Amino acid sequence: MFKKKAKVLGNSQRSLVTLHDPKSPISEQYRTIRTNIQFSSVDKEIKTLMVTSPGPAEGKSTTAANMAVVFAQQEKKVLLVDTDLRKPTVHYTFSLNNTYGLTSILSKQRTLADAVHKTDQPNLSILTSGPIPPNPAELLGSHAMAQFLEDAKGEYDVILFDTPPVLAVTDAQILANKCDGVLLVVYSGKTEMEEAAKSKELLTAAKGKLLGTVLNHKKLQSSDYYYYYGNK
Repeated sequence: MFKKKAKVLGNSQRSLVTLHDPKSPISEQYRTIRTNIQFSSVDKEIKTLMVTSPGPAEGKSTTAANMAVVFAQQEKKVLLVDTDLRKPTVHYTFSLNNTYGLTSILSKQRTLADAVHKTDQPNLSILTSGPIPPNPAELLGSHAMAQFLEDAKGEYDVILFDTPPVLAVTDAQILANKCDGVLLVVYSGKTEMEEAAKSKELLTAAKGKLLGTVLNHKKLQSSDYYYYYGNK
């Protein structure tokens, strides 16, 4: 007798649940976050959104990628930009090469149109980090970055930035006041309260508009509301 083989999912499929399993409970949660963001900005459209976390490996890149997908599924023209110029991961998530990207634009080696990658998801384009530079913070605070932002706003409805952790380096603080909103991702059972509070303090001091916090890796209980309305 043959045993049925277990279905094996790649890392990309696990990370991009909104693309590979749009009807799952997790995908529904990302759509809820999208709705909350849109309702939080009735007086000003959120066009540029930054996603960060207090520390590493807390789910910010996964959150940024899935938020980009759900905005694109809403027929918004979306650009996801990997601004983690120290440890970029967006190209792994979308199985892209990273020989050129944001740093290629900032160093005038490529134009925005030449550097973006199209994806299987309609309306979603990806800008990988490009070659890792020796001076990430200076690049993100440069006039070239400001010009890139203006150019991107002219081409896309929503621009999401995957940034380094707030407490690790200053890059996230540099970008915070350039974006219309900031999402802070915390990891259930891992992120310390003091770390979350310190991150909020730093983002606020940098004049970033903190829209809210995403609690990542929280296990749903059978009594949670989703099990009442969900299909799994």
